[in-house]
Amino acid sequence: MDAIALILAATEAPAEGGGSFLVSPSLGLMIWTLLSFGVALLLLRRLAFPQLAAFLDRRRQAIADEIEESERLRAESDKVLAEYRSRLAEAREQAEDIVVRARKAGETTEEQARNEAKAYREQLLETTRKDIESETRRALDEIRKEVANLTITATEKVTRKTLDSDDHRRLIEDALSEVDFTALAGPAADGGER
Repeated sequence: MDAIALILAATEAPAEGGGSFLVSPSLGLMIWTLLSFGVALLLLRRLAFPQLAAFLDRRRQAIADEIEESERLRAESDKVLAEYRSRLAEAREQAEDIVVRARKAGETTEEQARNEAKAYREQLLETTRKDIESETRRALDEIRKEVANLTITATEKVTRKTLDSDDHRRLIEDALSEVDFTALAGPAADGGER
């Protein structure tokens, strides 16, 4: 405290030679200034510098911890990204596999549908052929009956008499043997083949 009072007293005293004492310092003022500086430095060194050093150490450690944490997070994110990429590649392969299987299933289904349609068409053709053959036979039978009736009628007119059943049968068989029914049936008698 004495040093501060002395400095204050010196600042209030008029300087010799007309200038300020700060502009032309004296030896005593320099000693007191150096002594005050040394005490202040000693106090700072004992009290403030350790706290500042501890604060700076804590700050340095916090920054190092944050850098370490960011490196760990980056490594973890790289690992997750690599896993994501591998899963994405696997999903793409599975999607391509699904598309290939679906395409094959579609082709198989299409082939089955073609085969079933072909079999159905063949079945319809066979049914139609059989229907044509049966209709041809039925028509030929009707023609035979009509020819037989006409023959009987013509024979009755020619002979002007009624024939017994044996005569009828013989005349019908003779007339039918003379008629070419295959010519009447045309291409339908062949079973409808082309």
